[in-house]
This record gives sequence, C-alpha cells and structure tokens, in this order.
Amino acid sequence: MEQPQIFGPRLLTVTELSQYLRALMESDEILRDVWVSGEISNLSQPASGHIYFTLKDPSAALRCVIWRTTAARLLVHLRNGQAIEAHGAISLYERDGQYQLYIDSLRMAGEGWLYQEFLRLKARLESEGLFDVARKRPVPAFPQRIGIVTSATGAALQDILNTLNHRFPLAEVLLSPAPVQGDDAPPKLVRALQRLEAAGPDVILMARGGGSLEDLWAFNDERVVRAIVACSIPVITGIGHETDFTLADFAADLRAPTPTGAAVLATPDGADLRAALGSDLLHLDSAMSALLTSSRRDRADLEMRLARLSPQRKVQEDRQRLDELLERAARGLTAGHRLRRVRVEGLASRLQALSPLAVLQRGYAVVRGPDGRILQSVQQVKPGDAITARLKDGDLTAQIQQVNPSP
Repeated sequence: MEQPQIFGPRLLTVTELSQYLRALMESDEILRDVWVSGEISNLSQPASGHIYFTLKDPSAALRCVIWRTTAARLLVHLRNGQAIEAHGAISLYERDGQYQLYIDSLRMAGEGWLYQEFLRLKARLESEGLFDVARKRPVPAFPQRIGIVTSATGAALQDILNTLNHRFPLAEVLLSPAPVQGDDAPPKLVRALQRLEAAGPDVILMARGGGSLEDLWAFNDERVVRAIVACSIPVITGIGHETDFTLADFAADLRAPTPTGAAVLATPDGADLRAALGSDLLHLDSAMSALLTSSRRDRADLEMRLARLSPQRKVQEDRQRLDELLERAARGLTAGHRLRRVRVEGLASRLQALSPLAVLQRGYAVVRGPDGRILQSVQQVKPGDAITARLKDGDLTAQIQQVNPSP
C-alpha cells in the first residue's frame, strides 16, 4: 500500500510555470531548429515592421512571428492564403501563455488549397458573367429603408448601426440575422438575403468583421454568390478588412473595404446634407426675395396701368374736365355779362345824352299844346289856349296871351 506523502507537490506560479515551459521548448533540439509547412491567415503587418500571422492546416493552427530585421530581408510579398514552409524556433509567449514559431527564414510551397479553390470558383463564375460590371445595379442616393445581413451578435452590426445613425438617421433599418462563419452559414446567408428582398428595402448591406480565409469562406460559397446576383435589390458588401476579397464582393453591386465602409457607401452624409440644405435655403431666400421684389414691381406697374384704364379713372377725368368746362363757361358768362353791361351802360349813356330830359336839365322845357302834343311851332296855338311846360323838376300850366311868329 502506497504511503501518503508528507509534503504535497511543489506549488508554482503562472509565471514560474511559463518560464519552465519556455526553457523546455528552447532546450529541445527539434523545437530549436524546425521547419513547419502551412497556409498563412490573419496576416498583420503593423507600423513597427514586425510581421504576425497564423500558420494553418486543415486540423491545427500555429502563431508565427517574424521580427523586423528578418522581415526586411524577405524576397516575397506575404498574403493570406499562401502556403509556405517556415523555419525557426518554437518558444513560449509568456504574457498570453501561447507558444509561437519565431521565423528566421521561409520559402513558398505553392498556393494553399483554399486559395486554389477560391481562384477556381472565381474563374468559373466569372466566365458565366456573374461579375460583369454591366449587370451592376445603381445604389440609391437617399435610401429610406436599409437591409442588413450579418450576425446579430457581431461587432460589425454595431459598427454599421452607429455609422447609419450618425450619417443618415432618417433611414429605417431592417436586420435579417445569419451566421457569418461555419458550414451552416452559406444557406442561412442565402435565406436571410431572400427574406430581406421580400421586405423590399432600397439597398442591402451584407457584412462581417475581419478574419482568416477560412473565417470568410462562407462568402466564397457559390450559393451566396448566386443569391446576390439574383437579388432584385442592390447589394453592398463590407466583408473583412481592406485587403480581404471574397467572391461575394465581386458579385455585389458595390464593394466596401469594411462593414463601416458599407454603411458609408449606402448613405449620404447628414452633415453634408445639412450644409447643402443651408446653402439651398440661402439661395431660395435670395431667389424668393428677388421674386417678391419683381412681383411687387410688376404688380405696381399693373395697378398703374389698370388705374389708367379704369372706368373710375375715366369718370374722374371726365369730372375734372366737366369742372374745367364749367369754370370756363362761368368765366365766359361773366365776361359776356360784363361786356353786355358795358355795352348797355354805353347805350344808356348815349340814350341819356339823347333824352329830352337831359335837355331839360340844361334849362330847357317841353311844351305841350291843349291837345297834349308837343308844340313845335307857334302856329299850333293861339291866344287863350292853355299849354303845359315840362321842366326838369316839374310841370307848369300857362295860358297863351300872344303869339309872335318868327319873322
């Protein structure tokens, strides 16, 4: 019977265990000088100059690092999907507890099987005309309804929603969720696209975040490509990062480098619209002011012309003309009356001058005989006849005593 140990096994910290494993790896002859073959994915080349990627085969993955000094000596341009043979040493990255291959040299091993399949399928579908530019549909400038096909839990959806809300919050958003990775992703992506097509949005965004060639493979599926081509609504893809291309991108009506880029391509910028609207309002205000000024001027001209042609204006002018004629008639009557008065006064003066009464004023008298007739000769009376003498201030009655004819 095994006796229990008095002291338990040695207790190690995580750091101590990591250091121990690292020392074991670095002391192993095979791990210190090893060649590994696989396919590049998740390639990253930051500004530091180091290169990071994952080396994969169908069953496993290995993280790899190429330091900047080694990367500067490489004669090949690395890309995702390349099959390579890498030489280096295996060690432990203690911070993440991840073993890595630190590469000091590599050589090409031909294109990977996934990339070969990608090229084969692309050539076949391209020969059918599925990627022709002539069949691409225009994307509406001001979509009212925007459909999205992506994972409901992925970061891509949130990036798209944030961008749409910032740029064009007036648009209604319809989400048709689907898995974006795995064997069941392609048929579900097709059904999600068909559901959105039935809902009738103005444009559809198909998107997912970055990943390896394997991660993005659902968007290289022939069923997804043909569903995009058959869709009656314009489709914009935003799959992976800027350097990632899928067959769905070639089939789409518009390709964006990222999910956020897809949202940008699908919508106008609200800030630009507000600026354009402000400018249009200024132009409209200026045009309206000019139009109102011109209209007021035209109206005033028409009112003036109408006033000149108005019956009321003619009546007023006729009234004025009548007043002038009445005034002229009054002046004429007055002048005629004055002239006739002068003439009457002249005639009166002449008549007065010829009046017998005027003669009487100078001491003469009008003598009438017994029969009342004016005596013009002494032969008309005889002594004893009664006569009447009219003086300037009265009459005298006298009797003829003697008649003395002129010799």
